[in-house]
Amino acid sequence: MRASGASVLGEEQDPWSRRPKSPRPLRWTGRPMSRRAGIAVLAALAVTAAAGIVAIAAAVLGPANRAAYAGSAPPTGEQLPVFELPDSNGATVRSGELGRKVVIVTFLDTQCRDACPLIAAALARGLDRLRPEERGDVVALGISVDPTGDDQESVRAFLARHRAEARLRYLVAEEAVLRPVWDEFGVASSLDSGADNLHSAPVRIYDRQGTWVTTLRAGVDLTPDAVAHDVRLALGA
Repeated sequence: MRASGASVLGEEQDPWSRRPKSPRPLRWTGRPMSRRAGIAVLAALAVTAAAGIVAIAAAVLGPANRAAYAGSAPPTGEQLPVFELPDSNGATVRSGELGRKVVIVTFLDTQCRDACPLIAAALARGLDRLRPEERGDVVALGISVDPTGDDQESVRAFLARHRAEARLRYLVAEEAVLRPVWDEFGVASSLDSGADNLHSAPVRIYDRQGTWVTTLRAGVDLTPDAVAHDVRLALGA
């Protein structure tokens, strides 16, 4: 999927040093959404809304000794879903082989000009704030939500533009492979919405035991400092 028009960020290398003056409107591809796609998007949005309600309840009613994560509290006891996906370099990433590492998972579209550039830059800068021994125990994954537009060339350019090479592994595959993964995570894809900017884009952090411990969101609480802070708490969990 290709979005027309200039990027909100242009050739800017780090959106944390300069923010867009005003939000850009969503750019639709013109492709009509099928009934099946509409149902999928609505279902994913419903799951997201339910997760938000549960997160609020967990924050209010949860144990008083919960670590003070910068992000919002997820549903209690949720584990990292099982998946196996190739990254943009052809190497396979298997959730079961990540060991006792902290895992960051987000959902990206290389043509997105809204949340995705902020997410990639915040994750890269946040990981840069970690000490080398901490960084070695963290894996950051971006899962494609647009298999028709994301390819090796566009992923390489996206990561370079936001200085996220060697920090963020971008996982991309065919729709038939990605769709079960989207379903497991309960996210809506830009492939289904028909717009590169319109998709789920949470940044979820899982601790060494594979437990989902916090969620950061672009435009709400996602900053490089918040990433470093929450990753350090997850490392010690």
